[in-house]
Amino acid sequence: MFKPERFIEETVSKLRKEIKGKAIIAFSGGVDSTVAAALTNKAIGDRLTAVHVDTGYMRKNESREVKDLMDEMGLNYRFIDAKEEYYKALEKIEDPEEKRRIIGEKFIRIFERIAEEEKVEYLIQGTIAPDWIESGDQLRDTIKSHHNVGGLPEYMKLKLVEPLRDLYKDEVRKIARILKLPVAERQPFPGPGLAIRVIGAATREKTEIVREACAIVEEEIDRAVKNNEMTYPWQYFAVLLPIRTVGVHGDKRAYGYTIAIRAVESIDAMTCNYSHIPHNVLDRISTRITNELGDRVNRIVYDITNKPPGTVEWE
Repeated sequence: MFKPERFIEETVSKLRKEIKGKAIIAFSGGVDSTVAAALTNKAIGDRLTAVHVDTGYMRKNESREVKDLMDEMGLNYRFIDAKEEYYKALEKIEDPEEKRRIIGEKFIRIFERIAEEEKVEYLIQGTIAPDWIESGDQLRDTIKSHHNVGGLPEYMKLKLVEPLRDLYKDEVRKIARILKLPVAERQPFPGPGLAIRVIGAATREKTEIVREACAIVEEEIDRAVKNNEMTYPWQYFAVLLPIRTVGVHGDKRAYGYTIAIRAVESIDAMTCNYSHIPHNVLDRISTRITNELGDRVNRIVYDITNKPPGTVEWE
């Protein structure tokens, strides 16, 4: 049986011995990176710098909230605005594995630049077991490369440290609760961000559409939970499909995109079932998205695929 208190004690001790100098951590503000940062901060204190990279593919207001979280945790941190760099690199990339590779390599190169400025040798990542299992190796097929595993470049100047590598999401949440971290129950968010919630090329325009749609999904599900209409799914979001269909906006013909809503129930992310969201909640989500995004979106569908055969994210 997994014992979070024992894991915390042993991991902090191990990190103290392993990290001889300064370290930086890739800090997204999700459960995994926040737990990894908290444990490493316990081990080496001010020798750790948290680095948050705004790729332009973050959720609505996310980078501002991450700054507040780093302040609350008392971390040394650097905030990097790399939106333009990422949009340019991905504007014509349609293949999801290529997106993940580009995003992963850019992350590392940014961290290497900061490491050189800060005289740092170690890079901490919040990699967990499903990341490297799905990324594959000589024995396992690649389901999809996680940017922090399969997306890493072959050559790196930094020494990689992954304190949560053998854990599953439910175990990481247990540690977060013990450490009283405010993100303990936060839903997962993929490392490549909204870039893999835009099917096809993740342009600035399409990213803005899916960012607003994801925010509406989260807001309406939050409201439904508070009103006792449902319980929280494990993960819930919107996906922008690369097709347009005919619709009506006001009294005029509209030719807009299709948004798919995805919500799933899971424990460890290795398997999941689609969530049975009440129809009235789906109706409110659909109405808000089509009203607030104008003639850019005119059709909403709900994904009822389990994992397997699907994955949680569409890319």
